[in-house]
Parts: sequence; C-alpha cells; structure tokens
Amino acid sequence: MSTLIRHSSTGIPLSFIVKNDLATWQAQQPIFLQNWLNSCDFAKQGLALVVNPQSGALSQVYCLVNSVDDFWLAGELASKLPAGIYQVQECEQQLEQIALGFILGGYEFSEYKAKGAVKAQLAIADEALFARITRQANAINLVRDLVNTPAADMMPQHLSQVMADLAHTYNGQFNEWIGDELLEQNYPTIHMVGRASENKPRLLDLHWGAADAPLITLVGKGVCFDSGGLDLKPSSGMRNMKKDMGGAAHVIGLAQLIMAANLPIRLRVLVPAVENAVSRNAFRPGDVIKTRKGIMVEIDNTDAEGRLVLCDALTEAQNDNPELIIDFATLTGACRIALGTELPGFFSTERDVANGIIDAGIAVSDPVWQLPLFEQYKSLLKSDVADMANCASTPFGGAITAALYLKEFVEPTTPWVHFDVMAWNIRSLPGRPVGGEALGIRAVFNYLQSRFK
Repeated sequence: MSTLIRHSSTGIPLSFIVKNDLATWQAQQPIFLQNWLNSCDFAKQGLALVVNPQSGALSQVYCLVNSVDDFWLAGELASKLPAGIYQVQECEQQLEQIALGFILGGYEFSEYKAKGAVKAQLAIADEALFARITRQANAINLVRDLVNTPAADMMPQHLSQVMADLAHTYNGQFNEWIGDELLEQNYPTIHMVGRASENKPRLLDLHWGAADAPLITLVGKGVCFDSGGLDLKPSSGMRNMKKDMGGAAHVIGLAQLIMAANLPIRLRVLVPAVENAVSRNAFRPGDVIKTRKGIMVEIDNTDAEGRLVLCDALTEAQNDNPELIIDFATLTGACRIALGTELPGFFSTERDVANGIIDAGIAVSDPVWQLPLFEQYKSLLKSDVADMANCASTPFGGAITAALYLKEFVEPTTPWVHFDVMAWNIRSLPGRPVGGEALGIRAVFNYLQSRFK
C-alpha cells in the first residue's frame, strides 16, 4: 500500500489556485496573506507555504495551476512539500486524480538503495475513494517496480513467483510449464526463444473469477532480457532491455487492479516468460519452427523474438473461447518512431472495442492511440521456405507488420486488442519519473469496468 496517502479527515489545508484567477482571488484575501504571497513571489514560484504567525507552524499551502482539471497538477508536490499530512480543499470532483497524480509523482524505485523517509502525505476522508485510489496506485507502481528491477532479479522464475503470489492473494489458481514441458505441451516457439538461457523458459497461467462470468484473457510478453539472440543488439540497444518484460508487467498490474476491484469477470492471464540469450543451442536466422497453431514460421531475425513467444500464448488463449483477448508487449521500435514513447499504440479487430478503450482512456487521462491492421502489408511477411517469416522484408510500417504477424494466431471470431508499449519514461514529467511506466492499463480497466458491471 502506498505510504503517500492515508485514510484521514484532517490535514494541513492544500488549495489550488488557477493562474487566470490569481489576481482576482488574491485581492479578496486578508492583507496578511496578500503580503505573504507577494513576499514569496507566489505568481512566479507557484507554491506558497503559509506559516501561522503565532505558532510558527505550517498552516496553509497554496499551489498555482493552469487548470484544476489537469490530471498531473499534483504530480510534483510529494517531493516539494515538507513533512506533514495535507488535505485538498474544494476540488472534490478532481480529488481522485489529484491524489493519484500525487502518489505516482512520489514513486521512487529504492530496492537497491537506502529508502528516504516518507514526507508529505495526502489525507482522504472517504473510505471508498481511498480504496479506489490505493488500488490504482498499487497496480501502476507494481508495473513500475517489475520493469525497473534488474534482469538478474527478474527472470522467468521471478515472474512466476509474482504471479503465484497474486493468485494466492486473490484466491486464484496458478499453473506453469517449465523448460522441456513446453515441448511436451506443444508450446514450441516459447521453448525455442528461451532455450539458450540457464533461466528456463516458462508459460505462466493465472485463472481467477466465477466460472459463469464472462472470460477476459490477458497475454503479456515476458522477455526478461533481450540480447537480440544471435542477431545481437548493439550495447546501446541492449542497455535497457530489462524492460522487455514490460508487457508481462502490464498484464500483471492490470490483473491485480481487476482482482482487487473484484470486477464481475472471469480472468485468465498468460505470460510467456523467457530470456533471449546466446549460447550453443540458441535459435538461428533461417531456422523454421512449427508453432502451436501449426503455422510454419521462418526465423528472419532472432531479435524479433517477442512475437514468437506471444504467438503460442495467443493460440492457447483461444482454447476456452474468451469474450476478449488483450495483449501487451514492448514489441517494436517502429511504434515509438510513429507515436513517441509516451503515447501507447494499439491495434484491434473490433471497432467498438477500440472506440470504447479510446473513450475510456480519455475519461481517465490515460490516452491511447489506435493504429491500423493494414492487410495489404501482410505480404511483407512472405517466406520462400515456410508459411510466413517472423518479421517483414522492410522496416517500414514495422508496428503494423508485427501486429499482422500476431493476428495470424488469433481466430477471426475472437475480439482481440494488441498494445505495443514503451513501458519506460525517458524523461521526467510531473507524476512520471524516469524509468518503468504503466501505459494504457487505466484505460483498459476503465473500459472493462464500464462494460462488465
């Protein structure tokens, strides 16, 4: 549970003043406060800490903002305010987003360094609101923690433990297939990609919810470190490849949010967890693999491994006829070229589902952007020796061709959504420190919550 929020009805008053209203508002305040705000250059500094002249204690905080509807207006306050408990004044309609932005801005990955003392906290009086904010913050920070953890401590066996613990916490069921069991159970591409690592590949499988509830299946790319395989990445491209299990982190965080909120759905989470390493038994360019679905795939590039582990998991996801399959993956640099690192792209076979997720994202300030499944590009995956290649003959439209590859493993009757996410902040923004990041999971959760009531 986040230590930046507490269930309380008292705290130092914290008020947000809109810049366009500052002159009018300040003129209506007592002379003492007007002078105080001028002395601390409130109009320029944007933050004023007012001290009680008798006791010397902090009595009021004012924060200057462009709009009280800005989701991230409190995203820097956790690090700026002195130790204490604060209570937001007015802004009742915006309180949830203010508090969530405050908590997310105070996030710090401190597993490997001395933890700083918690200073500022927000008081939330309403118990239901407190629980809702806590669930969201915990899910997002779980994603961040998983992505930020160094690969040596976040290999397939570690992801397995995380999912097993989630199943135990929320009374779900957890199963996994490890190493050569993947071959015995016909998950050949997952095994192929992960077989070169001493950390055995796994397919992780979590079930939760009532048997008669609508089934939603989440699939997450769990490449715990991606060296590129024999098509080795340069050092610059390999530096942050601990984040290549970001798709798995997203579906794990989303699953926790769904289970904690007790949504009336039946949930399945599939994570193919591997390390794409180099050794004498690493898979090679030019190899041909028969996938779980039976499609023969030629390996054009061993650094296009994410779609290989996902294709067997997507085939498995069809088995129990889900109402919707959603996958998350740090799949292509091409999607980052198209949309940048902060706007997650997604593809969908169902227009209504896509529109619903877009609208749900807008409603909670978690924007997502739909990209096209442009079928004309499917021919770029042609192989001379197999049914298809694992990557296209050209880098152009790389996010689309990757999605079209995955689409071959989804039944036409099954609604499917594929997210291609960065899972990493390359710059610090209010509420979003540099490092691992959850993108799109609040949008998807809001969509599922609206659809399944």
